[in-house]
Amino acid sequence: MIRRLRGHAAICIAIALVALSSLTATAHLLWGRYSLPGSASLSDVEARVLPRLQRDLSAMGLLLGSPVHIRIFKESSELEMWVRKQQGGYELFKSYPICSYSGTLGPKLKEGDRQSPEGFYTVTPEQMNPNSSYHLSFNLGFPNAFDRSHHRTGSYLMVHGNCLSIGCYAMTDAGIEEIYVLANESFKKGHGSFDVHVFPFKMTEDNLQRHSGSEWEDFWRNLKEGSDIFEETLSPPIIGVKAGRYDINPSWKTPPDVDTGRGT
Repeated sequence: MIRRLRGHAAICIAIALVALSSLTATAHLLWGRYSLPGSASLSDVEARVLPRLQRDLSAMGLLLGSPVHIRIFKESSELEMWVRKQQGGYELFKSYPICSYSGTLGPKLKEGDRQSPEGFYTVTPEQMNPNSSYHLSFNLGFPNAFDRSHHRTGSYLMVHGNCLSIGCYAMTDAGIEEIYVLANESFKKGHGSFDVHVFPFKMTEDNLQRHSGSEWEDFWRNLKEGSDIFEETLSPPIIGVKAGRYDINPSWKTPPDVDTGRGT
């Protein structure tokens, strides 16, 4: 009887140790994404990059720390960084090449599909990761309210450095340094978030006609509404979700009865 009890106790202890080990590993994984030392020192990056950014912004009449807006185009592998002008409206500061992204044109549907997302996303300070294993990174916030309304799943979809992508948008290290620092300086000035609008291609009618017949044509025409408003007003539109579609309005107009979580 004593041997049997000891055997049961040993089994219970072994199970508990395995469970504890699993929980510890999971905690380290999640904590490590944002808190463990990464491949870049933000203070070193800022010391190198800030003087150049200050000079380039000043030459365009723009201020470091102003609100920023990002647009991504998959097909041409471009990331545009826009900065708000002192007199209002945004101006294109620079276009950065995207090293790689995962999948094809079209939205991300589920965890593990190795597809980079498309849509309207919002980034807050909590989504910035200076300790990334991929130099520097920020979380797009996928799935947003629109994605969740379509039961899409996924996590940790980033814009990062290191030129390597598994579902993310990978930049050169030099590119992500400027992008990250511009966004971070905006946060330091008290601006609470910035938007990232991700498109399959430049949202022209010619490009949509070129991809007519795609299963995503209606979705892309919905995205085009947001692109058109930005290009007309040079200000990010208000993004909501209504009846399974993005509800998009100019920034001066707040739509009634719409989830205006700005894509979050």
